[in-house]
Amino acid sequence: MRNIPNLLTLFRMFSAPVLILFLMDKNYGAGAILFLIAGITDAVDGWFAKRFGYVTRLGAVLDPIADKVLIITTYIVLAVLGDIPLWLVLIVGFRDLGIVGGYLILQTISTQMPPQPSVLSKVNTVAQICFVFLVIVDKSNIVDLSLLEATLLWTVAVTTVASGLQYGYRWFIRDASSSIGS
Repeated sequence: MRNIPNLLTLFRMFSAPVLILFLMDKNYGAGAILFLIAGITDAVDGWFAKRFGYVTRLGAVLDPIADKVLIITTYIVLAVLGDIPLWLVLIVGFRDLGIVGGYLILQTISTQMPPQPSVLSKVNTVAQICFVFLVIVDKSNIVDLSLLEATLLWTVAVTTVASGLQYGYRWFIRDASSSIGS
């Protein structure tokens, strides 16, 4: 039972290559279902781990990696297929690289754990996930979501840039200025 959250996280991580195959074959319906299931496992594994006290160090490391693997690979494939603009993939990708790089830098120079994701970062993650899901559903021709998709594209772009800047400020500027004052 203790490993259920980690198994769900691993499922999410290993669903990325299958999702890539579905999308490359333009099987958007199956891709939408798999992406939805993967998204549900993200919510369930976190709830399960916290509710029953099954939070592990491995899970704390794997969970954000699984999220990034699923989101970034999906964004890349959708850009390659021409379904989303490349500039959006670059913004999302470089923000995530900046967060990972910043985290590694902080771990190298400090023993303190960086602060948890902010509300803005969580909103950004939800927007990124919803956007990709809407694109996949729209491409499956089940329902026309193009107007909502266009609105969400700009929401993702703005929240991605804003949350990336917020991480930089919180981790490096604010902490550096508070260290100087002490």
